[in-house]
Amino acid sequence: MSEPLSFPAPGKLNLMLRVTGRRGDGYHLLQTVIRFIGYGDTLAFRVREDGVIARVNEVAGVPAAEDLALRAARRLKEVAGTRLGAGIALEKRLPLGGGLGGGSSDAATTLLALNHLWRTGLPRQRLLEIALELGADVPAFVGGENALAEGIGERLTPIALPPAWYLVLTPPVAVPTARIFADPELKRDSKPIKITAFSAEAAGNDLEPVVCREYPEVARHLAWLRQAAPAWVTGSGACVFAAFPTESAARQVLEQAPGGMQGFVAQGLARHPLRHLAN
Repeated sequence: MSEPLSFPAPGKLNLMLRVTGRRGDGYHLLQTVIRFIGYGDTLAFRVREDGVIARVNEVAGVPAAEDLALRAARRLKEVAGTRLGAGIALEKRLPLGGGLGGGSSDAATTLLALNHLWRTGLPRQRLLEIALELGADVPAFVGGENALAEGIGERLTPIALPPAWYLVLTPPVAVPTARIFADPELKRDSKPIKITAFSAEAAGNDLEPVVCREYPEVARHLAWLRQAAPAWVTGSGACVFAAFPTESAARQVLEQAPGGMQGFVAQGLARHPLRHLAN
């Protein structure tokens, strides 16, 4: 077995999210701007010669049977036809049910890292196809560029985003995505908008009213943050965020947060840190 090598799995923010329809199979059609941030999970991989794929550590709230990174590794092994395996250690920093794409990012990092470490050489387009099998958010992370994502997440258009620092508050609740999308009052008929460069006028999240109604803690955190800056729920929640021009400006607001209100400050990334691992 090789020595373990560590790879980042960055979080994401949905700077805009519109629900534009629903397919016959129940999947919702979305239009969303996804931005990677410099804060996330870390995965360490040790290549195994015996073909076994296994997680080597316990992760609170993520049983191995439900770990998307393990599913990604097994699917990549199957598609690539490699005899190799991997021991996977997951260091979880992104909150579960937070809307920051933690599980999806873990899966994408697994695909990119093991495609590299196993020397299977699958092109990015094939990795994107595997990614979509794993979940709607996974392709954006494999694509590696901040992007306008449409359809169920499979249509990606790279988008240039200005430098920014983000204050992300992490309410102490986990929001199940399926529950929000199943809500009968969810707005499902937003008109798609044309975006070539993101601006604040395009911001907003169709899921936010449902999330805030069902989870008062999210509404409380959002209301407090909006006293300092325009702020939004990311994804289906629970995390809320606001953009600032500098790290110090974001940290000043975080320092003023009421007792018990937690969060972090992260830089908006120009691209995924593992973008170079696939062609």
